[in-house]
Amino acid sequence: MNKSNHLILVTGGVRSGKSRWAEALAKQMGGPVAYIATSQVEDHEMAERVRRHKERRPANWTTLEAPWDLAEAIRHLPQDTKTVLIDCLGVFVSNLMLKIAGDSDPTLPKVETEVLGAIWSFLQAQATMPGTVIVVTNETGLGVVPPSALGRAFRDYLGWANQIVAAAADTVYLTVAGIPLLIKGGVASAASEASPSPYETVKQNRASWTVIPGGNQHDK
Repeated sequence: MNKSNHLILVTGGVRSGKSRWAEALAKQMGGPVAYIATSQVEDHEMAERVRRHKERRPANWTTLEAPWDLAEAIRHLPQDTKTVLIDCLGVFVSNLMLKIAGDSDPTLPKVETEVLGAIWSFLQAQATMPGTVIVVTNETGLGVVPPSALGRAFRDYLGWANQIVAAAADTVYLTVAGIPLLIKGGVASAASEASPSPYETVKQNRASWTVIPGGNQHDK
């Protein structure tokens, strides 16, 4: 890498392997590594997802929780942090949208303004950090149109947030079926010897599958 500050965006659909690829990148980038979690554990399913993610992370990574303010989390990182992994932007946008809208209309202009304002604030904070920031996000606009206003508002806000972060990013990956595709950035900045190979990431994905009798294979 030619500069001390580097922003990487990893996007993809559900179970596309985006989190595993981002984790592999963070391990290769070197530490100390800080993991910023945006999720809130509100039910058994989310608790199980969080548990699986924790099991995959190295014990020496620092974990911070930032469901509503990524900029503040970046500003309060340990001073020796070299690599930051944020997982994920989709949950962050959802948390913020619901907090701002409350019981009101999620399509109100103030909701869009504050959600996207928080994205810009994060990028401003990230630009001051001398290290690598890896952001995991979701591609939500490739399927059917959500039936509810809330769902459509989330799709739109996250789509705009993704565009903003991708424009600022030095490197962008799109993960498809466990394979990361480099869609922005040069060889020197992303596809270097420090990056894990797609083959290794797919092998890790396969190792985590379990066969359910009478059903399909599912990622643990």
